[in-house]
Amino acid sequence: MTLSSSPSISEKGDVVHVEDGKAAPEGGLYNPHIDVSGIDERALMRKVDMRTVPWLSFLYLLCFLDRTSIGNAKLYNMEAELGITDTQYLVCLTIFFISYALFEVPSNIVLKRLKPSVWLSALMVLWGIMMTVQGLVHNYSGLLVMRWMLGAFEAGLFPGVTYYLSCWYKRSEFGIRAAIFFSAATISGAFGGLLAVGIAEMNGIGGKPAWAWIFIIEGLITIAAGAVSYWIIVDFPDNATFLTEAERTVVIRRLQGDAQFSAAGEKMQWRHIKKALTEWKTYLAMIVYAGIDMPLYAFALFLPSIINQFGYSATKANLLTVPVYALACISTCLVGFFADRYGNRGMYNFILLSIAAVGYIILIASRNAALSYFAVFLAACGIYPCIPNTVAWMSNNSEGTYKRSVALAMVISWGNLQGAVSSNVYRANQKPWYPLGHGLVLMYIGTGLIATATFRFLLKRENARRDRGERDEIIEGREGGFEVNGRFESVEDAKREKGDEWSGYRYTL
Repeated sequence: MTLSSSPSISEKGDVVHVEDGKAAPEGGLYNPHIDVSGIDERALMRKVDMRTVPWLSFLYLLCFLDRTSIGNAKLYNMEAELGITDTQYLVCLTIFFISYALFEVPSNIVLKRLKPSVWLSALMVLWGIMMTVQGLVHNYSGLLVMRWMLGAFEAGLFPGVTYYLSCWYKRSEFGIRAAIFFSAATISGAFGGLLAVGIAEMNGIGGKPAWAWIFIIEGLITIAAGAVSYWIIVDFPDNATFLTEAERTVVIRRLQGDAQFSAAGEKMQWRHIKKALTEWKTYLAMIVYAGIDMPLYAFALFLPSIINQFGYSATKANLLTVPVYALACISTCLVGFFADRYGNRGMYNFILLSIAAVGYIILIASRNAALSYFAVFLAACGIYPCIPNTVAWMSNNSEGTYKRSVALAMVISWGNLQGAVSSNVYRANQKPWYPLGHGLVLMYIGTGLIATATFRFLLKRENARRDRGERDEIIEGREGGFEVNGRFESVEDAKREKGDEWSGYRYTL
């Protein structure tokens, strides 16, 4: 497919094709003087895919591996050798999520101001150092400090990359990329168990126990990956050096044609951040995401321990996590693909959360190891795909680069703060079936179901109001519109000033 023209959006949301690189009547076309007739759009996006998604997915694999490997290390006598109680161990899990949540919004603002190649690479090196030092601690206070620092430096990767990818792809393309990126979390769950078993064979080398070597080896790998990331991570479309000027023009025009009016660039203004902080969609999406993220972290942090309590050894428990995460990875990618192709992200969330709820109902009721093991497959296949699907859903419905950056960070930050809750729900005195932990996770899933249904209903109602013309602005020289919706000199001004609140914008259900 050769791109001979680039689409723009009319005042009512219709596609207006632009011939020979000339701007549409309403203006605003990026680089109107650039001839893009020789650019193959599909080949260009494959080129973009290869430079963005694989390496960023690998980095998230390391990120998720580093934060959850403490669950694998616990099975190799970490608590006893550090002299910490079960309560102290849970505090170490909790404090990670507090610093993680606190630094996500500031990190996304810095990411927009700096180059992703600089900011993301620096964060990786720093958290890799914290991870390595975590294997050198000798007591509870040392582990506590390292978990806080690890959370602070890891905070920027997931919200940063999800926002960064949304700046490269159309709304109908973003979900599968986000799913592939997030599927690294499921791979890290499978890989983490295998890696922990292998590293545990180093027990005693250099006077270090197996659990310490898990932290040290994984930390050193992260430092190395962060160091080379500076030369691998590419920056935003308008200044990506691996593309020609014509290729950058095509990428940005594609986004403009997808109602991403700020794709060509947007100056930092506090009003954009204020919109994210005051919009109802942000806060309802936070509830949706919290209903998914708490179960996710509870699952990831305690799956080895849950399986261990079925009567399996530490090594076998770690190995039995592998097929669970493998199936979750497949489910995540499939949902990302179909949600992009057919839409209805809210409906996918509702179905997936229902599957997860069935899994946890079985876990609460079951007293059979085989049945409980089957239930964790249902839980994983329901929870993991919801994370990238919800992120894509929120991203699809937030226009304006700074607004989307802050809104995504707020949603993800609030969800990750629930990790502090999930870190404390599986108590040692609840062994072997953990009824309290499973019950609280089920409660969060129920909250996610209700919030998802509400979010979808309100978005659908708002689209209907726009279809009826109730949100039309007054445009100079045109008939119709309502003063309460604003008065603008042109449609382009309305798009730029109002973002997704513009009457021609339609929300993704």
